Amino acid sequence: MTGLEGELVRLRARLPADTPVLDAELHDEVPIFVMSNAQPWRPYSPGAAASSYTVAEPKPRSARFTVVTLAGDELAGEASLWGIDSLRRSGHIGLALRAPYRGRGLGIDVVRVLCHYGFTVLGMHRIQIETLATNDAMLRAAQRAGFRREAVHRESGWVLGEFADEVILGLLDREWTGEREPDG
Repeated sequence: MTGLEGELVRLRARLPADTPVLDAELHDEVPIFVMSNAQPWRPYSPGAAASSYTVAEPKPRSARFTVVTLAGDELAGEASLWGIDSLRRSGHIGLALRAPYRGRGLGIDVVRVLCHYGFTVLGMHRIQIETLATNDAMLRAAQRAGFRREAVHRESGWVLGEFADEVILGLLDREWTGEREPDG
């Protein structure tokens, strides 16, 4: 086993074979891309250096993972701990799942595995999630993992021609239990 495991997913290093799938199914799904990225969507050719899914050397301020299912070792999406600040011992969570893997409980498992990595492996004090107020799946996953809603930034996101509210959620190391909460 390589990578970090949860109950449903494993987070592992990106492989060259992951990039074309993630480009086609995450980058090119424009409505999903613009909901989960602060950068505007721009088209690029398969294999382009502009791809955020290419295999890259680790960087001190981010940790990028490929999400695979434990049952079947299927490529489900991507996840990251980004904006890592070693002085403040903080970072941010991001994730995107391919369409066939949404609504199956994988998102909450990814959030929990990233929290384990951040708090236990990296020794972080605080992890934050920023998401659109309309992203019910991410809000649910964050809150089930123990994150608390801290703020709403009114009309701070630009999504498909409209301004949208963004929600900030935070979790401190002392609040994180690492345990799975009952579904419900």
